Amino acid sequence: MGRSTRKRSTLANRAIAASAALILGGGGLVGANYYASAGEGWGWTGQRPAQTTGAGQSMSTIDCPDVGNELPEVPEGVRGSVDRELATLDTQITTAYQRFAENKERIESDPAFGEQQILTPLRNERLVIIQRIVALIDQEADQPQGLEAMAPCTLRADDDQSGDGQDQGQDQGQDGGEQDGGQDQGGGEQDGEQGQDGGEQGGDQGNGGQAGNGGQAGNGPEEADFVDIQSVEPNVSTPRNRRGASRGTFTTDCGRNQNGKFNPDNVIVAPGVSNGAHHMHDYVGNQANDAFASDDDLADGETTCRNQGDRSTYYWPVLRLQNGQDENDANADGGGKDQNVGEIQTPAQVTLNFVGSPVSRVTAMPRFLRIITGDAKAFTNGDANANASWSCTGFEDRQLKDKYPICPEGSQVVRTFTFQSCWDGQNTDSANHRTHVAFADGNGRCQNGFRAIPQLVQRIVYDVPPPLFDGENPSVFAVDSFPEQLHKPITDHGDFINVFDENLMNKVVSCINGGRRCR
Repeated sequence: MGRSTRKRSTLANRAIAASAALILGGGGLVGANYYASAGEGWGWTGQRPAQTTGAGQSMSTIDCPDVGNELPEVPEGVRGSVDRELATLDTQITTAYQRFAENKERIESDPAFGEQQILTPLRNERLVIIQRIVALIDQEADQPQGLEAMAPCTLRADDDQSGDGQDQGQDQGQDGGEQDGGQDQGGGEQDGEQGQDGGEQGGDQGNGGQAGNGGQAGNGPEEADFVDIQSVEPNVSTPRNRRGASRGTFTTDCGRNQNGKFNPDNVIVAPGVSNGAHHMHDYVGNQANDAFASDDDLADGETTCRNQGDRSTYYWPVLRLQNGQDENDANADGGGKDQNVGEIQTPAQVTLNFVGSPVSRVTAMPRFLRIITGDAKAFTNGDANANASWSCTGFEDRQLKDKYPICPEGSQVVRTFTFQSCWDGQNTDSANHRTHVAFADGNGRCQNGFRAIPQLVQRIVYDVPPPLFDGENPSVFAVDSFPEQLHKPITDHGDFINVFDENLMNKVVSCINGGRRCR
């Protein structure tokens, strides 16, 4: 199919033209504490989980240490160069994963082939780039130690292929439906008798011989990645407001990306790198956002936000229906070339709320503050930074992190991103794009001298049919991902750059601290 009416940025046109508990028995990882610190736990220990590649074992992906997470300090003068080298590491993994996917059956029968033809060349390529990163940092700061040990990668199985799931940090989930300033969540009351059974849909999970990977991209998602939302117990917990809480809400309306602005860039993580994300993003707000956008470009960019004082950029991986229908990017970078296939779904609703702290007043965000919530590589990195929540309208007191929801008839799929609400008071970004902001603790307080800022709660609703797992004609929905991340829901993530003008940001702060609801 084609969607010739979709509008893309100039760069995207060039790119396309050129290229807490584990609910057993089919459940999902659920979020129990709204304020749990999903920003902790990123430190490299120097050890990887043991991986075996015995003959006949079904390997699903390539698992590489995330070098970017181990760079808490990078001198400003070389940060751009380091980011570009990190993007090269991602491209190397993508290329190696494609070789792995093409030779999967041979690797399973002959693990030595995988070691010789996939892992050894990848290790050597990564070592060269890592040494470049070390040399760049060494120009202006102390030479980082131990990064070379992160060059080797492993082959690993998808632990969810059996449908048993994995316990991946159940305390990190975020409440997407309760801290939104009291907005109507929609969906109405649900019967409870209309639900889809996430564990009984049966059918061959394979597609074209890709056993265990039911998605038409050949790299997921699979049946075990979905769960009936009605089988999940309510699990949302939020700290109560205390004296001095900032109880207001500011809502900005920036549309639903009806104009179809997409590109596979990420100006935060990979500035200056086309296809730095290896998956497509939806954009609302600032229309100048591509890999090469400077702060000045963003400040001068047009915006889809109703209030023209908000030129912020809000973006997230697109959601697709893998239903056998091609999108315009079927042969493009970020799309089919990176094994992201199917029809891109325009959200039915996008709500962008800024809320306060349950224990204190908030202070203004600095202009061009960058925040990433969630982890695009959480399937291989682990869940320390995973933060997106999945649910259904009418059931938003039940949040999932590592499963997609199967919603009953009349209910819609909901993705929620609750961004970090504490800022270090100095930096608009950091080397790993995480340590300058943090989540509040379980009581809603900022720690380590950080100060409370307006917290972005982003809620995205979709009209999508429930998944069908048919050996010949599977139809599922999934977020775009890096190819080796297998379209896992735990890899969902959101990105935000604050480009509010000073007057509007002051209004946001005044509104939240004054306990009002404003637009």
